[in-house]
This record gives sequence, C-alpha cells and structure tokens, in this order.
Amino acid sequence: METQRVKKRRALVIDDEQIVLDSVKKILSKEGFEIDVSLRSPEGLDLAMKQEYDIVLTDIRMPEIGGMRILRDIKRVKPAVPVVIITGYATVNSAVQAMKLGASDYIEKPFTPEELVGRVNKAFEKAEAAAPAEQKVIHKQEVLTVLERASIDSEFIARLYYEGADALDEYKLTGPEKLAILTGDISWIEEHVGPLTKNQMRWLQQRLSAEIW
Repeated sequence: METQRVKKRRALVIDDEQIVLDSVKKILSKEGFEIDVSLRSPEGLDLAMKQEYDIVLTDIRMPEIGGMRILRDIKRVKPAVPVVIITGYATVNSAVQAMKLGASDYIEKPFTPEELVGRVNKAFEKAEAAAPAEQKVIHKQEVLTVLERASIDSEFIARLYYEGADALDEYKLTGPEKLAILTGDISWIEEHVGPLTKNQMRWLQQRLSAEIW
C-alpha cells in the first residue's frame, strides 16, 4: 500500500536584506517548509496575493511598500493566513502595533533558529485557535468620527503618528478598521462606508504620502 505524502507547508518571506532571506529560508527548510523569498516588497506582495501560502513573514520597514501595508493587503484577501513581522530594535514598537492590528507575532533581528521556529509554530497555534477578523467596516460611525477628528485635531494627529493603534483605544473599532485608518486605505473604507468628505479624507491622504512604520 502506497504511503500518502504529507503536503509541505509553504512560507513566503519578504525582506530587503538578503542575509535575512537566506537565514529564514535555511532554518525553515530544515523544518520541512517550502520557501519563497522576495527582496522587493511589491514583488513579495504580488506573490502573497497570487500564490497559496500557509504563513507569511515580512519585514516592517522596507522601501516602496512597508510591512504594515503588506499585513493589511494580505488580511483583506486571505484573513486566515498568519503574518509574522520581522523587525529590528528600532522598529519593535511598530511590530507590537502590528500585532494589535492583525499580525500573529513578531521576531526581532538577529534571531536564533529556535526563536524563529518557536514564533512560527506559535503563529500557527494562534491561527488555529481563533477565527480570523471580519474584513469589513462594522463601526461605520466610529470610523467617520475618527476621520473627522483627525482633520482638525493636531494633538490627535500627533498621537496617531507616534502611538498608532494605541491612539484609537478610546474608540470602538476592530483591528481591520484601525489598520485601514492608520494606513490610509481610502478605497476600502469608501467601499464599506460610502464617499467621504474632503475633511474625512484629509488624514487618509496624509498617510498615503508618509511612511511612518
């Protein structure tokens, strides 16, 4: 009787440092993963959208497209796929914010093989234990209230820049809603809320022209 082959898990790694890609590929290949890597974030995001992966690992700060937007776009289309953030010391706070916005975990560079494997396994356990967040606007009025405030309140704008998701704790918002606001996801918000006014769009347009993560 022929033994059925166990399907390998597939992982995608997106990072603008070749040494990180090589390291993750070497470590996870030994754990039985099939690994795809991308040195450029636009190509990595394209792979994530078109191919089927069991997990994605992405750097938080990269040229062209940052890790927070990659997290956002993956979750929009494939909410069940766990995303692990790769970060350096200077961006640990951003990685913590990413976890509040839908990332499964983060790992700080440099990391050991044991640390990487442990974080990946933890991400799978977390994904299996909870249903993925619903990718639609549930709190329409809260979203509009935040956008109105961001158009006139300079202190609130500063908090959004430097505190990220923490600045939105006083509002009843889901992770996907917060992520859309913080990454300037105009099209997604308008798809669910309807056309925004110029005032409501002001903060979102600023986010499109600034990379703070």
